[in-house]
Amino acid sequence: MSMFKDIPVDVGVIYEGERIRRNDMYVEFGGPDIKEKFELARVKKPEEIEDGKITIVGPDLKDMQEGKSYSFGILIEVAGPQLEPELEGVIERRIHAYCNFIEGFMHLNQRYDIWMRLSKKSFQKGLNSFEYIGKVLHRLFKSELPIIEKMQVTFFTDQEKVKSLYDEALRIYDARDARARGLKDEEVDKFYGCALCQSFAPTHVCVITPQRYSNCGAISWFDGRAAASIDPKGPVFTIEKGEMLDAEKGEFSGVNEAVKKKSLSEITRVWLYTGFGYPHTSCGCFEGVAFYIPEVDGFGIVHRGYKEVSVNGLAFSTIADSTAGGRQVDGFHGISIEYMRSPKFLQADGGWKRVVWLPKEVKERVKDFIPAELVDKVATEEDAKTVDELKAFLKEHNHPVVEHWKEEAIAVAEAVPAETGEEVPTMPVVTAATLPLTAGGFKIILKDAKIYAKKVIIRSEKSEKKGESVGKK
Repeated sequence: MSMFKDIPVDVGVIYEGERIRRNDMYVEFGGPDIKEKFELARVKKPEEIEDGKITIVGPDLKDMQEGKSYSFGILIEVAGPQLEPELEGVIERRIHAYCNFIEGFMHLNQRYDIWMRLSKKSFQKGLNSFEYIGKVLHRLFKSELPIIEKMQVTFFTDQEKVKSLYDEALRIYDARDARARGLKDEEVDKFYGCALCQSFAPTHVCVITPQRYSNCGAISWFDGRAAASIDPKGPVFTIEKGEMLDAEKGEFSGVNEAVKKKSLSEITRVWLYTGFGYPHTSCGCFEGVAFYIPEVDGFGIVHRGYKEVSVNGLAFSTIADSTAGGRQVDGFHGISIEYMRSPKFLQADGGWKRVVWLPKEVKERVKDFIPAELVDKVATEEDAKTVDELKAFLKEHNHPVVEHWKEEAIAVAEAVPAETGEEVPTMPVVTAATLPLTAGGFKIILKDAKIYAKKVIIRSEKSEKKGESVGKK
């Protein structure tokens, strides 16, 4: 672009989706190894803004150590007569897109989960100062969102300064989210969609409703409405709800049509309130993942900041890879933290009655939205670190999923005929539209499965272990 002649690297949409691997990076900001990081947009009075001003608090790019990870914060302050505080989230989310226009500069995730990398190649080309990044952001924001009349950008790399502002940013995010609660999906005739992440997940379309935040947790229904209003041709767009096809699963004809169009017919149906069948697609910027645990017939949840392996023995990165990229994967569901506070959260699957495990940090954040009678029945890493420990915990605390175990055991037991010595014809003992299985570390999903057996033998775990002991002797 001609407007970036003074920038030492190319700038354009062609670089969206560019991945910078560790071996190719010069430095990185935020990411999984850094706790304090944030990006924040604030609407100010015109007299409080010096248009085009770029400030760097802490070491600049050229002063950093190659290969190191740094705490990082970016504050964008804007002014304009048409700007309202309600637009801050919209402006904030554009940081992701515009940073990715820069050759050799990668931006992932949002808010307090940001992860940026600068490539060695671009650093060697001269991209050695945040001044250049600031200029690109200033020009792109003002050219694509003309309602911004004045804008200044501040980069924070000083660890102590980032740490002090991090808590303030969290309070602002929480207050913003709280304002969006209360409105119900049934009370509006329009939803909103977001295709910002298609540079990394080409078939992903985020459907944003009053009771289902964007997967990244950064765009509410109100943010979507504002974004579609100020930039009708932008990445956030209006979705007409259309006909309600399934109230429990959350299927709407308008959503299906919009997602089919935006995904180029790769995705044709979406059920908004379930992790099975036609679940909402997952991008890669999601805050957490709800994952099915077949051994207990319940959902676990793990968020991006969790460093240990989850109760099923897999790390967040592995679970995230199972659903990212704009795919619909049964039993793996990218979600935002705010969606966990919604009455529509996994509604068709039983909601919180189906959740069996999540990290303590997340449980504390959403505790007030978990039904009081279930709070102590949902395990954390302090209660269970393995599936066996989880089973024991759920039994001891009489979690609702335990009743399903009893019902299934009775149903299967009734399907077993008495042993008469006669040949018994096969019979279906398990039938399911979707049957997730786990074997050898892989998840196998049988679609429209019907399993036949001449005999079903049910043994307790104690009997199995006793038999193994006998065999070893």
